Amino acid sequence: MKVLIACEESQAVTIEFRKLGIEAFSCDIQECSGGHPEWHYQEDVFKVIDREQWDIMIAFPPCTYLTVTGARWMYNKDKSINTERKINQDAGLDFVRQLLNSNINYIALENPVGAISNAIRKPDQIIQPYYFGDQAQKTTCLWLKNLPPLFHSSGKSIFNEATHVSKGEMITTSTGKTFSKWYWETSKGKGKERQKLRSKTFPGIAKAMATQWTEYILSQKSKSA
Repeated sequence: MKVLIACEESQAVTIEFRKLGIEAFSCDIQECSGGHPEWHYQEDVFKVIDREQWDIMIAFPPCTYLTVTGARWMYNKDKSINTERKINQDAGLDFVRQLLNSNINYIALENPVGAISNAIRKPDQIIQPYYFGDQAQKTTCLWLKNLPPLFHSSGKSIFNEATHVSKGEMITTSTGKTFSKWYWETSKGKGKERQKLRSKTFPGIAKAMATQWTEYILSQKSKSA
């Protein structure tokens, strides 16, 4: 079984698959920060997809121009369209379409709530880090191809169990706004550093993706053998 983790420099998901003995590789135009350059392709993801055969791809495309939180920058002060941002959003959506249409049997694509839902299709599943043991809130959407939704780490449906786990500490600012603690702490970073911190996959989600989807794909392979 061969796994490609697209747009991942942290190698969080790649490492979880490797723990299971699965041949997994990360791919990003940036250097990896996960400590395993031998498992990393630093190049155009579509060249990697075309060059080799992959059983599953899990993709984390950049969300800078796709997330709903950035929508306020789509318009200028005079309410006209921010042309540069619109061009970047359209390019981001085309990138997502190419990933979803890749010739790989099993695909999962992760992104926050945003433009993908309206421009392409609604997500197949929406999850939170606290569903999988990480005490934090971050609404995360999954678009799936031939893969089942993730379930709670207890083995039960996350929809039944999610209310029974800690959502993590919340921070209320002097202006009265409330944020998840992890999100507030990442605000200390600047620019690209902050973006990188906020885009990292939580450990519980990474482990759930690796263990659950490995088990599913291997079971499907055994059925067809």
